[in-house]
Amino acid sequence: MPDSIAFSPADTPLSEADRKRKLEDNKLQKRLRREVGQAIADFSMIEAGDKVMCCLSGGKDSYAMLDVLMALQKSAPVRFELIAVNLDQKQPGFPEHILPEYLAALGIEYHIIEKDTYSIVKDKIPEGKTTCGLCSRLRRGILYNFAEDHGVTKIALGHHRDDMLETLFLNMFHGGRLKTMPPLLHSDDGRNVVIRPLAYCREKDLVRYAALREFPIIPCNLCGSQQNLQRQVVKEMLQNWDRQHPGRLEGMFRAICNVEPSHLADPKLYDFSANRVRGTSVQHSDSGDTDPGYEQLDVLNL
Repeated sequence: MPDSIAFSPADTPLSEADRKRKLEDNKLQKRLRREVGQAIADFSMIEAGDKVMCCLSGGKDSYAMLDVLMALQKSAPVRFELIAVNLDQKQPGFPEHILPEYLAALGIEYHIIEKDTYSIVKDKIPEGKTTCGLCSRLRRGILYNFAEDHGVTKIALGHHRDDMLETLFLNMFHGGRLKTMPPLLHSDDGRNVVIRPLAYCREKDLVRYAALREFPIIPCNLCGSQQNLQRQVVKEMLQNWDRQHPGRLEGMFRAICNVEPSHLADPKLYDFSANRVRGTSVQHSDSGDTDPGYEQLDVLNL
């Protein structure tokens, strides 16, 4: 798979439509690399000597994250290591050969962790109930332990800008909290640092990029196949807004990057009597998008 999207040889003339498509494809690639690079810089996601574990689910987002990080690694001003990790949860029909073949072709160090969390989830969650909460907790624990055992300093997840906005509304509508997935998160136990390099990237750009790069997408037949998830409802709401009101999602994302505590209503965050932001740290759950015991907030795949 090439590092960049090449134009056709000079002796093969392009039509005007093909020329415009090639230009747009190259703009897309450059935009994604720029956005990932900016997110890394803004939140100090990757530092010299880091060992970054890219968690791959087989979905478009984690493929794109690995692809862009590998490209940036070649020109980054600091040296860092990348490894790819997939958790094979033993879902029936999972095409277990696809990721190893893809990663071997890239020449990157990779690990496939085999844990039958599928059977645990199906055994513990009644038919028709949301499986995402338990599945996410099991998956997170396994990956955190693997990271610690292998000297990983940063765990990279493929959540993007739209995921962060969906989580914001899920927490407001169903959790009573104003929070979302942070671009960088220190786990509560202090063992791990989670980063989200795609924090500035739009999902529709990642959809185009996945098609352009022909990633071998693997669908999730546990979480992703459930119907009427709250997250899907919120996703459709945001997609409708994006179609009907261009620029609205961009404005909302700018808002979560530009918070004024004095103009909200949380006395734990802002000391209204003294007119200053409180200096105490605020605790966050590791997942960033669920409240303990509240399993109807649907958790994303990696």
